[in-house]
Amino acid sequence: MIRASLVVLFVAAAAVAILALAGDAGQASVVWLGWRADMTAAAAALLVMFAALFATIGWRTLLWILAAPQRAERIRAESRRRQANETLTRGFLAAAAGDGSEARRLAQKAAGLADETPGLVRVLAAQAAEAAGDVAAAHAAYTAMLGFPEMRLAGHKGLMQLALAEGERETALRHAQEAFGETRSARWAWRALLEARLDAAEWGAGLELVKNALDRKIVPPVTAERARAALLAALAAQLEHAAEPKARVQALDSAVEAAKLQPGFAPGVVMAARLLAADGKVGRASATIENAWKAAPHPALWLAYRDLKTAETPRERAHRLMVLAAQNPSHRESRVLGVEGALIMGDAAAARQAMAALDGEPVTARVAGLRARVAFAARQPDEARLWLAQGINAPQEPDWSDLDPEGRAFAYQASDWARLVITFAETGVLIHPRYERRERTLSELPELPIAYADSAPFITADGLEPAPYPVDGESYAEDDAMTETQAPARPRRRAGRGRLASAPRAAK
Repeated sequence: MIRASLVVLFVAAAAVAILALAGDAGQASVVWLGWRADMTAAAAALLVMFAALFATIGWRTLLWILAAPQRAERIRAESRRRQANETLTRGFLAAAAGDGSEARRLAQKAAGLADETPGLVRVLAAQAAEAAGDVAAAHAAYTAMLGFPEMRLAGHKGLMQLALAEGERETALRHAQEAFGETRSARWAWRALLEARLDAAEWGAGLELVKNALDRKIVPPVTAERARAALLAALAAQLEHAAEPKARVQALDSAVEAAKLQPGFAPGVVMAARLLAADGKVGRASATIENAWKAAPHPALWLAYRDLKTAETPRERAHRLMVLAAQNPSHRESRVLGVEGALIMGDAAAARQAMAALDGEPVTARVAGLRARVAFAARQPDEARLWLAQGINAPQEPDWSDLDPEGRAFAYQASDWARLVITFAETGVLIHPRYERRERTLSELPELPIAYADSAPFITADGLEPAPYPVDGESYAEDDAMTETQAPARPRRRAGRGRLASAPRAAK
């Protein structure tokens, strides 16, 4: 207001100055209580303006003085608010650091300062009690939150965590269920309910939860799709050996749907192919595996593909495997499958040529075993023995451990499927529970005959066969012109040369 008065005064002064410069200042007379004052019009205008300005300043000063108590109160409230925020911040940091005593002291201090944020004080009190190990106080603090609509979700979560820590799963699930029913965005409650359903192997209930979470937009569509594929595969594994025909039909439908949702999810694809083949639909099973091979080749896929047909010659089987490898020829597993196909057909030269495509691969137990088989097929047992020696200490490949010693892929327990569902849904990574538990799996190193015999030649560093060394029964070349100093006598060896046999000694 004072600034506005100054502007008006400046304008009036400018107007008076213009009048004075015009040469006609005008006349003004003021008569008040017997007094008379005569002056120019410009002077009268300036006098009025100055009087108004001083009156305004005086009025504003009076109001400022009268508002001093309220202003002081606002300053004290602002200072109290800053102190409360600082206390709450330090309290939450102490609770997060596990300093329970300091957190509780700050929570008590904040209770007397933070009148405007009682919710934060209650949360700090609960967390401070947890940090101090006072379960009863924490339970009371979280229970008190249930009485406030805006804090019910935090109260349910705290009570659920306390119940889980005390092993009361039913109570924890009840709080999670109530929280999930009260709000559409409680992802932690949905996750707790899903894990409970998975632990109980309730795959159907898990599918309903995933659908509900997708409708509420708690999880993105890709996560929901992966979770559904893994849950359908787990459901198919559960119903595969059921006695009721309806259950087996449901297992087949679940596995086929899992393969359609995620062709790169090898457990679902292998199970779908196995169930389709058992139902007499070998062609559809082959197409399912071929489609999965295009998306994500996996060792279990080609083994399941191999076992779809049994009444065929090795050449026919090798040709069929080459058809599968051609679905994704640039992938590493397709190159490995090319070597396997050549070995099945018994073509050592083709196996050597196919193995050259894996020259840049790191030496794992699987690669070393494959190279040993190729070398043995090429009648190079010493080379095979060297590869076997390297494979003993080489790292294993987790993908290969999906096969159990009986040759059945992904023979997982219910707890394994539960972990697989969560991990694959959130990350898209296929875990290997049996490999992680170090259970017995298919050996990646072949069992080749390694007995020493006379029939197999050594190989030299350049890969060539050396000239035979003479033994008993073989005469040295006698040269009448050779003297003893030119050709000193060689010691004779006992009969027999130690070599790595290319076949068992009994077969000789």
